[in-house]
Amino acid sequence: MTAWASYLEQAARQRREAHRWRARHIHHDNDVIDFASNDYLGLASDPRLAEAEAEGARRYGSGSRASHLVNGHLEIHEALEEALASLTGRPRALLFSTGYMANLGTLQALCGSDTYIFQDRLNHASLLDGASLSGARSRRFHHQDIDDLDRLLQRAPTDARKLIVSDGVFSMDGDQADITGLTTMASRHSAWLMIDDAHGLGVLGEHGSGCTGQRHGSEHVQVLVGTLGKALGTAGAFVAGDSNLIDHLIQFARPYIYTTAMPPGVAAATMEAIRICTQEPQRRKRLSHLTSEFRRQASDLGLCLLPSSTPIQPILLGDEARALRWGEWLAQAGIKVGVIRPPTVPKGESRLRITLSARHSDAQLDHLLSALAACLHKEAQ
Repeated sequence: MTAWASYLEQAARQRREAHRWRARHIHHDNDVIDFASNDYLGLASDPRLAEAEAEGARRYGSGSRASHLVNGHLEIHEALEEALASLTGRPRALLFSTGYMANLGTLQALCGSDTYIFQDRLNHASLLDGASLSGARSRRFHHQDIDDLDRLLQRAPTDARKLIVSDGVFSMDGDQADITGLTTMASRHSAWLMIDDAHGLGVLGEHGSGCTGQRHGSEHVQVLVGTLGKALGTAGAFVAGDSNLIDHLIQFARPYIYTTAMPPGVAAATMEAIRICTQEPQRRKRLSHLTSEFRRQASDLGLCLLPSSTPIQPILLGDEARALRWGEWLAQAGIKVGVIRPPTVPKGESRLRITLSARHSDAQLDHLLSALAACLHKEAQ
């Protein structure tokens, strides 16, 4: 056996023995009730988005042909950037291919060995990877602990460039960042604040403007990242901020510079998603109702819920094998949920990640809760 074959075999064996093996499954909408995706507003399957995407492809072509800085930046891209800036209350926005690339590109462009980055311990992997690749000096503060952040900031040189980075809504816990507390720390220590609002955009704030909303403009949250593949139901991402920030990213963010621009059909579909998001507030009201009802009934069952008021509703199970077992029982009941294990979450904190969508019916929610009650019953036998 070659060195490479031995390495791959050993890595696979260790992952399986730890109950951490990841596998893809082809999803068919009609087979299961989906409580695993991030389609919070139910827009991913909205026919209006499909029609807008088809029309965008007919008008501009199926692909953008080149990067934004060569000749791939089309009229529809410019219109989408303006719409995203307006939605988030920022002067400008810049499109990226994915949220992961937006975070990597932004941190790499802004930070270097002379920069100090302060991150919440539960930030998304793309933020942690971006900080590591930037070469900056990284410090991680305890989750949602503003006092711990303050202590770390006090230890940094006064004249150093400092960047505080946090998820807006934490993807595995569902809780919201203390934006006001973070902006206070940034102001006190002459730091910038970067918020990744992947799971807040479209769901929180007036008209779906996100966890920062119009209350925290670019003078308070200098770098705002959002994704288009969750509540807005399409694909891609953006960074929003003032003109100096966007110009800097255009010059120095390598994942922006060296990649083909978003397909124009996707940009057109996202424009339609923003229109629906802002003009149909009943979707957010429905989502809020489902979230409250789920928490009420799940608490009555005695399930271990985390303190989340967002559509992300984790059920803490602890053991990895137990989480897999519950996921399988729910699958047998025709329900798909996220089974989250280390290293995505800390050891001993495996969980079911249940995500609610405005398209879920009351009957589907009842079926989920009945299936969860059945899981408890099976364990008690």
